[in-house]
Amino acid sequence: MNTFIDLKNQLKEEPKKWLITGVAGFIGSNLLEALLSLDQVVIGIDNFSTGHKKNLAEVKDCVSDKQWGRFNFVEGDICNIKDCNHVCSGVDYVLHHAALGSVPRSIKDPIATNKSNIDGFLNMLVAAKDAEVKNFIYAASSSTYGDHEALPKIEDRIGKPLSPYAITKYVNELYADIFASSYDFKSVGLRYFNVFGPRQDPMGAYAAVIPKWISSMLNSQQVMINGDGETSRDFCYVANVVQANIRAALVFSKNASDIDNSFGGNSVICNIAVGERTTLNQLFNFLQKSLKENVPSLQDHNPVYRDFRDGDVRHSLADITRAKSFLGYKPEYDVFGGLHESINWYINKLNK
Repeated sequence: MNTFIDLKNQLKEEPKKWLITGVAGFIGSNLLEALLSLDQVVIGIDNFSTGHKKNLAEVKDCVSDKQWGRFNFVEGDICNIKDCNHVCSGVDYVLHHAALGSVPRSIKDPIATNKSNIDGFLNMLVAAKDAEVKNFIYAASSSTYGDHEALPKIEDRIGKPLSPYAITKYVNELYADIFASSYDFKSVGLRYFNVFGPRQDPMGAYAAVIPKWISSMLNSQQVMINGDGETSRDFCYVANVVQANIRAALVFSKNASDIDNSFGGNSVICNIAVGERTTLNQLFNFLQKSLKENVPSLQDHNPVYRDFRDGDVRHSLADITRAKSFLGYKPEYDVFGGLHESINWYINKLNK
């Protein structure tokens, strides 16, 4: 069954009220578009530290006026507990994606990363618990695996964190677990593996590799590869992440007999990825070939290799067995299918 139809059937009763933190960001705006398309009621909060108003404007253009009317935006900050309490009031599900991402950013400014990713996270946990939301879904990270080298990555086997960012995301999981045991508060942490797709910002010092490379190629700029290019990642298209979030929010609404409780009770961690590895060299070659097919005038460029980046792991590959079993998650896009969708979006937005 098509995932959209499947989720629409699960939400066919009265619309639920969803809170998305970081709603103007890359993942947050994709979640917003999906939920409004499913005729849900959404409240969103963002302070625009990394999100963009243009992302919200694009979502507005993608949904009907009636659907857009079900969205209420609050400009606020998760580091302010009053803002958190306000947006959690009357909410059924929280999709928490407000954070300061990027390993290099956290190495440069660990205090800001800690404030947003730990203090802000705790504020949201407390506000959601006090508002008695049904389920709290949050963006965890594959960086939590740290220096654990075994592949594929399995949720219960982690290593030593390699960056302040990784520490903050692990602390999130610890707090969620404590809230489950101390307050019987339900949560699902989704450990994302290199998410990419439309609305991922290609600009700035901390831009992710896929949008940054696409932008560079479209603008005939040099592509820089950290290391020898054989570093590999489990790249995951954002539509898979949207699916995982909605399924995670609804998982505790299933009949008790349908829930696999062997994964942690009321606090569960799931890898969200595709379960396939792609090297940076493979990624570069695919992007260059695909862009030239769409824009024949583009010139071929050889990448420039430079030193490995501090805090990066060499290889990453997810075991998604738990997500499939517990959430019913099934990625609909592999990395190349997702790249085709992304390339079309970036060409339309950047190559004008």
